[in-house]
Amino acid sequence: MPKTSARLLSLLSLLQARRDWPGALLAERLDISPRTVRRDVDRLRELGYPIVAFKGPDGGYRLDAGTELPPLLFDDEQAVALAVALQIATASGAGIGEAAVRALATVRQVMPARLRHRIDTLQVTAVERPTSRQAPQVDSGVLLTLGAAVHACEVLRFDYAPASPAASADAAASTPAPTPASASSSSSSSSSEGGGDRLSPVPPRRVEPHHLVTWGGRWYLVAWDLDREDWRTFRADRITPRIPTGPRFVPRELPGGDVATFVAAKFRGADGSGDWPCRGEVILAKPASGVAQYAHDGVVEALGPERCRLTLGSWSWVGLAASIGRFDADIEVVGPAELKDAFAQLARRYTDATPDGA
Repeated sequence: MPKTSARLLSLLSLLQARRDWPGALLAERLDISPRTVRRDVDRLRELGYPIVAFKGPDGGYRLDAGTELPPLLFDDEQAVALAVALQIATASGAGIGEAAVRALATVRQVMPARLRHRIDTLQVTAVERPTSRQAPQVDSGVLLTLGAAVHACEVLRFDYAPASPAASADAAASTPAPTPASASSSSSSSSSEGGGDRLSPVPPRRVEPHHLVTWGGRWYLVAWDLDREDWRTFRADRITPRIPTGPRFVPRELPGGDVATFVAAKFRGADGSGDWPCRGEVILAKPASGVAQYAHDGVVEALGPERCRLTLGSWSWVGLAASIGRFDADIEVVGPAELKDAFAQLARRYTDATPDGA
């Protein structure tokens, strides 16, 4: 039989792995008697772990939620995963960077020397993608409020700030995004419409919150707008929740079937299918290996040593033509006709931009 301390750690690890454990199964897994299981459970209770017993044919034990956080037990892989997660939390946009640094220091301090060495050698620096404007941080309290409303399926009321001080409060939610960079603004500013004079009070939004998601360094709330009777995507950094929350609701089915498909379609300016609104096919005079690494979600098919077929999507036909032009290769347009027209339009623009005689 293992020593008491090792046995207690094994018991605690099992209790953390699943909600309910029959006493007989715990005894079998630990290779001890049911009486020893009861004694070890009592020892863990004395150390502050809220372990409750449940009755029935398979009566056993459950690690319950307590009012204080007792010592936690992590295996080696969990400890490394926790350390990595805390190091990249600064780039999450959730406003928890300082708290994550403190938490990592606390976890590291109580780690065994062998694990502490592994963590010290695994130094991760979270580098955000360079942008013209830094993604705003969201107050962690706001995220907790939004997450609680999503979890409880309760109607949420909140004030929604304009995208900028000069932004109009009555921006139309149905206006499509003209560029991928502004797609998030379009999707989120869909909640800015209020109607009337911008100086008049704007009533709070009333929504059924369904999902809290992160995309491109920003946090968004996906919700059904009760006043506009449509799905909306709100930027969390512009939300000021009002309390209390409203009545409970039955969750609706998202267009596209799941939140990932829905959000991707929103930011692509698509019609809900999840695909790009414009998709075309071309043949490039370039090896497939040189195209595939920059094609993102495009499909590349090799046609020979120096030729390949590229199927790619974008938010507009002109935008698609410009994206294909970045590969710096001769282009043969397979279709559709809209893509051919877009290339002709770009050619005219580039010609007009060339000084006479150049």
